[in-house]
Amino acid sequence: MSLRLQLNDYRLTTAEILYRLPDHPTLLQTYIWQELDLAPSYPQLRRFLDFWTRSLEGQLHSVKVAQQALIGPPALRHASTCLTLH
Repeated sequence: MSLRLQLNDYRLTTAEILYRLPDHPTLLQTYIWQELDLAPSYPQLRRFLDFWTRSLEGQLHSVKVAQQALIGPPALRHASTCLTLH
């Protein structure tokens, strides 16, 4: 299933979610969410954040999103330095 998604331009998406603890609103807690998702609309992440808002008590503070394609053309890079150890 994930290969089919990746071939349809789904990418590994990681979200760092900061939220406030219900009992201690001055403290921020971190939650890391990671799934295959479709950029730039991120339907899976939006569904998760909607669930969070409806069902969990921790108030969202901020969400940082990063994504990376897992399948792509091979990349070729040249080494800028060659070292020899004796």
